[in-house]
Amino acid sequence: MKMERRLYTHIDWLTIICWLFIAIFGWLNIYSSVYADDGVSIFSLATKSGNQFLWIMIGVVAAISLLFMISPKFYFSITWWLYIATVVLLVTVLFVGKEINGAKAWLSIGSFSLQPSEISKITTSLALAVTMGTYDFRFSNRACLIKVLFVVLLPVALIAFEPDMGTILVYCSLCFMFYREGMTGWLILFALLGILLFVVTLKFSPLVAILVLIGLLGLLYSLFTNTPMGTFLLITAFVVLVAFLPGLYDAEGMKFLSMMTPELWVIILTVPFIISLIWRGLGKKKRFRIYFAIVYVISVAMIFSVQKIFDDVLQSHHRDRIENLLGITQDLKGAGYNVHQSEIAIGSGGFDGKGFLQGTQTKFNFVPEQSTDFIFCTIGEEWGFLGSILVLAAYLTIILKLISSAERQRDSRYRIYGYCVACILFTHVFVNIGMTIGIMPVVGIPLPFISYGGSSFLSFTIMLFIYLRLDLERWR
Repeated sequence: MKMERRLYTHIDWLTIICWLFIAIFGWLNIYSSVYADDGVSIFSLATKSGNQFLWIMIGVVAAISLLFMISPKFYFSITWWLYIATVVLLVTVLFVGKEINGAKAWLSIGSFSLQPSEISKITTSLALAVTMGTYDFRFSNRACLIKVLFVVLLPVALIAFEPDMGTILVYCSLCFMFYREGMTGWLILFALLGILLFVVTLKFSPLVAILVLIGLLGLLYSLFTNTPMGTFLLITAFVVLVAFLPGLYDAEGMKFLSMMTPELWVIILTVPFIISLIWRGLGKKKRFRIYFAIVYVISVAMIFSVQKIFDDVLQSHHRDRIENLLGITQDLKGAGYNVHQSEIAIGSGGFDGKGFLQGTQTKFNFVPEQSTDFIFCTIGEEWGFLGSILVLAAYLTIILKLISSAERQRDSRYRIYGYCVACILFTHVFVNIGMTIGIMPVVGIPLPFISYGGSSFLSFTIMLFIYLRLDLERWR
């Protein structure tokens, strides 16, 4: 008993204070976002603010229970049962789910709605902690890698059928936890390269994307050679010359070029170099040459697949939002309306905001979904730069405390779970705020502890407080 009491003196109160501050601040902004000056109380269950206050109280009870009443061993003893139950819910929602904003992601039970994809973040994080927390786990071990991929890709595949692109993006952030646990960083760089090429291909053309690819790989390749400067200058000269290729199409005597597109000519010109890389890389000490050739071939194939993926895989509202984000089209009355009005609201808040309940963009409902996905524009308008920075500071404190304490864990399962929570929270904050200020596509992702919704608030709260309880064990 004395040991337990001494244990609880090490509770991370700073994180709990930040969580409570964000929750209450979010509740106030939800009230403001639906305020109609009709005398309805902020506690009224007939309003979103009243319902959110109820969820906050339920969250407080859940937090106390998780901290003081449930043993850490319990979570890992039932991890796989929880994981299987979540998978069943994800399958069920595909058949009987309620469709909202193009995604069939909700199970409705009377007036209560449950979003299984939110729960899956908790159960998948616990499952990863159990799978990767063994002493013999190595990413270089094929069996270990297959287990991890199965744990992550099963819920991702089911969520993709809903489809919920925002949650899939959150799952992608777990790669940073994988990197911490020993996965090579080259995979993350390759993923970032894929995103860059996807954007450049859509925004400009496949030719520009190929030139960017050659330039980046050339810069990296030159660092592995005995003559880095000479190799870099040679590749730079090649990229510059090829950039003028489209201009030669109309030149006298160059009409034969028009039999193929500039992209195909570039590929033909690089074939000898790729063959040379593979041939010279057959020795064990020069295998990096083969890796560069493989990355180039895969990247080129992806560049030529971008338009097909964009047209046939993504839904129309996703395409419209991405095109508006990249400036390919500008539809301020359609796909770009939400972001445009959100930017106006946040910009009009200035340094210290217009004041609580004084936001004109908020009060006159210019921004749709202002109590959920676009709640941050209410904060920006009414509380200004100061209020926004205060909220971001609270989030940053929680995330940094999670990472700091995770690094000090003696049990690798606790460290892995802590990093999962930090990655998920960071991605939600970054993507949600990013889409309200126009630097990320609108994917329908809530702002943790602030956006209206019981499933979201409870899921984030349970996820956080499970870790806070696990963190106490390092003081035992």
